[in-house]
Amino acid sequence: MFSPFSVNGCSLELLRTGERGIVTFCKSQDETILKKLISIGVTPGTIITLEQNFPSFLIKIENTSLALDIESIRAIYVRIIDNLTN
Repeated sequence: MFSPFSVNGCSLELLRTGERGIVTFCKSQDETILKKLISIGVTPGTIITLEQNFPSFLIKIENTSLALDIESIRAIYVRIIDNLTN
């Protein structure tokens, strides 16, 4: 017998527009990307909303919207938050 499962964590790239996630970790071979993410406030525990994913990725952290390149988006891993809660 199989039990149902759900995705609790994933790359930010996989979120749908409007979904929110809590950053669990950032992973990249490129130190420049990691330093950039830290400098803009993307650290474990940060809540991120994906506002747009085409033609470019637009994220929202608190009251700030930021455009990020695909390499940066792929480096951010989040735990998806139920969008019905605040």
